[in-house]
Amino acid sequence: MHSGEALPKVEPSTPMPQVIYEMSRKKLGMTTVLANGILQGMISDGDLRRLLERDGSHALEHTARSIMNPHPITIDANIFAATALAIMEDKKITSLIVTSSDGKAQGVVHLHDLWKTVLA
Repeated sequence: MHSGEALPKVEPSTPMPQVIYEMSRKKLGMTTVLANGILQGMISDGDLRRLLERDGSHALEHTARSIMNPHPITIDANIFAATALAIMEDKKITSLIVTSSDGKAQGVVHLHDLWKTVLA
């Protein structure tokens, strides 16, 4: 699980250039959107591509709040790796956000990490 400083995170008011920077820097193809550690949503590479297709040169005028998915798929930290992998394959996604019962983001599990774990 990618947690602590490895967790990609921005605030809802973060401008798009900084969102893109965070996503590029953490190299998971996504970022969480957090307010006081509480998950508000997520932004994926696909969300960015759709934004660019829709708004072209105006894409960078948005904030994280305006393009985030407010209902990302999450899992509990106690979920087995094989279950997380099955969820990702079923939903055709590459990342799951690990949250606590109070909605705080604890980390992100990425598909490539699970392939290594399950196949090892």
